[in-house]
Amino acid sequence: MIKRRKVTLGVCIRNSASTIKETIRSIICQDYPHDLIEVIFVDDGSEDATLLIIKEHIPMMDMQVKVFHQEWKGIGFSRNIVVNNAEGDYIVWVDGDMILPKNHVRIQVEFMEQNLDVGIAKARYGLITEENIIATLENLSFVISYLQNETSNSMLPGTGGAIYRVEAIRQIGGFDNRLKEAGEDVDAAYRIKMAGWNLRVSPAFFYEKSRRTWLELWKRYFKHGYSSYYLYSKNKNVFSLLRMSPPASFIKGILFIPDAYRLIHRKSVLLLPFHFLFKMSAWFTGFTISKIKSSNA
Repeated sequence: MIKRRKVTLGVCIRNSASTIKETIRSIICQDYPHDLIEVIFVDDGSEDATLLIIKEHIPMMDMQVKVFHQEWKGIGFSRNIVVNNAEGDYIVWVDGDMILPKNHVRIQVEFMEQNLDVGIAKARYGLITEENIIATLENLSFVISYLQNETSNSMLPGTGGAIYRVEAIRQIGGFDNRLKEAGEDVDAAYRIKMAGWNLRVSPAFFYEKSRRTWLELWKRYFKHGYSSYYLYSKNKNVFSLLRMSPPASFIKGILFIPDAYRLIHRKSVLLLPFHFLFKMSAWFTGFTISKIKSSNA
């Protein structure tokens, strides 16, 4: 019998007013015992109505809720607020554009309780097919990545839709506060793995609303690439620059086409290589500019 464990849901957000309502409502609908759930919101300097929406929904939440609000300090700092204040044995990370099926937390906890050597378990991306081709291609890229790495211990998972064993993240001293825009999750996952914990894909699912315009996609991956230069200069074992390159990404997109077509049966999946090429060109541009600025500093 699975022991009753308290779980912390860490929701680190900034300017998520357009999506946070659905996220909160999916948290409220979880079938895991609500007396064993605490939700920690960290609003990192939102300039929209994000904080107001959170406060409006607190009376509807029959679970422990903590809210932190600060001027922008970055995602690494925000995640550490959750780590330092969590009362749960596990942290389930929830982004402000995510929707959780009602069994998400329960399945994640059950998986961790059955796999005591696992420090992080990443849930699978649920398939969302939309009329918007950019959002569909972006969602497919994540769905297939995790389908192809179900049993792998090599992938360094992001935080969204992942469950962390609190013992593991505290063992490595939490997240790197210097990673302000992105990369804090990959860095933490690498250090947790090096500390002897396994990383796995769990049976749970979650849904994430993808970027819907080329500009939004470019900004997202430019930001990730920009932050990744510091991460790479800190530890070159975290990722391979060759695999992150636009040509390699184009090839990866080609290899994803068969699986993508089996999933949605649309000819638009032939655009996946160009989708990968575009977003990784943004990543490499951000990475290169960050490298130049660091060299000139």
